[in-house]
Amino acid sequence: MSIARSALLRLSRNKWLAEQIARRAFAQRAVRRFMPGEDVADALAAAGTLAAAGLGSVVTQLGENLSTLAEADRVREHYLGVYDEIRTRALPIHVSVKPTQLGLDLSAEVCLANLRTLAERAEATGSFLWLDMEDSSYVDRTLELFRRLRPDHGKVGVCLQAYLRRTPADLEALLSLGPAIRLVKGAYAERPTVAFPEKRATDAAYFQLAERLLQAAATGSAFPVFGTHDGALISRVTTSAAEQGVPDGAYEIHMLYGIGAAQQGALVAAGRVVRTLISYGRQWFPWYLRRLAERPANVWFVLRSLVAR
Repeated sequence: MSIARSALLRLSRNKWLAEQIARRAFAQRAVRRFMPGEDVADALAAAGTLAAAGLGSVVTQLGENLSTLAEADRVREHYLGVYDEIRTRALPIHVSVKPTQLGLDLSAEVCLANLRTLAERAEATGSFLWLDMEDSSYVDRTLELFRRLRPDHGKVGVCLQAYLRRTPADLEALLSLGPAIRLVKGAYAERPTVAFPEKRATDAAYFQLAERLLQAAATGSAFPVFGTHDGALISRVTTSAAEQGVPDGAYEIHMLYGIGAAQQGALVAAGRVVRTLISYGRQWFPWYLRRLAERPANVWFVLRSLVAR
């Protein structure tokens, strides 16, 4: 792992720094690089603009570990309202949630009940519910939630992280469910025994997992989503999809808001189904630093943007 990536991930866990930085105007300007605003209305407005350009969206409210189940209730009600707005606006938007936002640290059963409620609303509104993946300590619990949801709810998917050494086995274990799986590289600080520390190894693992997902998609036994901005990987994945007879529409590409807009537009023009992940909320500091850590060169982009202002 590079020194810059390691430093950014370490800082992302510093609560004191998060409180200090979040108050600063320069930081609020910088975070606009990756999110249209802190309110859900900002996210939905951005999704509407993207829809006009042929792009779908995935929205997520930032925030992770909670301290009370009452907070989880509020998050559930918030997302129920988001689904209602999606139906009212008739926009191609999915919702992605972190299980810890819905009480996983406090009660797995309450978290599952909250997720069931959201899955039902996703189906009723013609949308979709994604279970985001957090650090490696949550993988088993998150996959168990997905296994319990999937038999009754077809509009639910789960995220897998390519840099975790365990992921090939996790993928194989899920394929019997006919799953929707969003494959990402991974953005948490993990031990080398748990996750590949080198980018090259993560990239190789990502493509191997993508190949396996496409094999399953070719027989209709999985719906793959590839979450990456890596142009070389996207090219290899789309080429492999064509070679295996997986048509456009039988898989998707998900990319972050504020990064590679031209790339996203070019993929849509080529017939790919692309969704843009739009984050919002006030607890953006740890998420923001993880985004920078995914590609430390983004730090220099942000600094140049601030100087230009």
